[in-house]
Amino acid sequence: MSPLLDPFIRGVTVGALLVIALAVWRTGVSRHARVGTLLGMVSIAAWTMTESHAMQAALRNAFPLDALAMVVGGSFWLFVAAVFEDRPISGRALAPIPILLATGVSMNLAPHPISDVIWVIHNLVGATLCLHAGFIVVRGWRGDLIESRRRLRGLVFGFAALFGVAEVAVAMAGRLGRNHALSAFSVSGVYGGMALAVLVLASAALLLQGRSSLFGPSRRPEAGPDARAEAADRQLLAKLDAFMADGGWKREGLTIGAVARALEAPEHRLRRLINNRLGHRNFADFLNVSRIEAAKRRLADPREARTTVAAIAFDLGYGSLGPFNRAFRAATGAAPSEWRRQALQTSPDLPEAV
Repeated sequence: MSPLLDPFIRGVTVGALLVIALAVWRTGVSRHARVGTLLGMVSIAAWTMTESHAMQAALRNAFPLDALAMVVGGSFWLFVAAVFEDRPISGRALAPIPILLATGVSMNLAPHPISDVIWVIHNLVGATLCLHAGFIVVRGWRGDLIESRRRLRGLVFGFAALFGVAEVAVAMAGRLGRNHALSAFSVSGVYGGMALAVLVLASAALLLQGRSSLFGPSRRPEAGPDARAEAADRQLLAKLDAFMADGGWKREGLTIGAVARALEAPEHRLRRLINNRLGHRNFADFLNVSRIEAAKRRLADPREARTTVAAIAFDLGYGSLGPFNRAFRAATGAAPSEWRRQALQTSPDLPEAV
């Protein structure tokens, strides 16, 4: 690679990452989306610069950049969780970042061969986070109600997560196996740097094109000029309301495709209706409105005091306790067991606890 081409490619990559971070930060959307995007983009930018041999020489003793590059796996995972799952940034969500920072600093300070062991641990943690980020992207694709975010899932970030895992595999093969021929495919090499640039530029194009719908809250539009389309939407909404009132939301593993088949409606039309008319960004949130309200009624009922939280969760259509606990805490700010205890404290006819 030409001595000028490498800095140029990395400069374009870093510029695109910073444009994404700035554009999202200025949208005034939720703090979680802004912080997740800012940290993710800045961390990837630092990783891009510190992996360049030419830039390493120019950026000696630039510990802040090194620290940001060390946590790139955790920052990318946080970005994916905040943007694609609308997950709030909590202490637990931030936990991988100090872990990666601690192992990254330790591997640079520890003597050989201990540093090699820590290096492997550090990279395995990063690869695991990238794999889980890819899992998040794939898991939520079907239930995502925002069209621009659905395109991002399939076209960019699934590949970006795999790219991160591939980078770790190439780095391990090169360091542990001393196979220097693979270095060209790492992010510090010719092909790896170009691949990263392509991914970042594609991400920037899609993110900036759809950022208002991707990051902004869903809004219920006013009735359009097409009276027939408006009437069709009202008819479909009435059918959806009847389906939910009849307890359709209780079915375990319910998908938007199954609801569309039950209502005999095109899936894309139902997705648009729930997003635009009802204001939900993903199908799980739509279901949780009914499920969490039913859970609150049952948890506050003294006659249900002997029923376990897990049994209630399964009865309401949740396949496991974890998603129920997360959804309940997001809706109420408390764990189900804690909420039940507070709700039953004032009940005079609470049965004896088992």
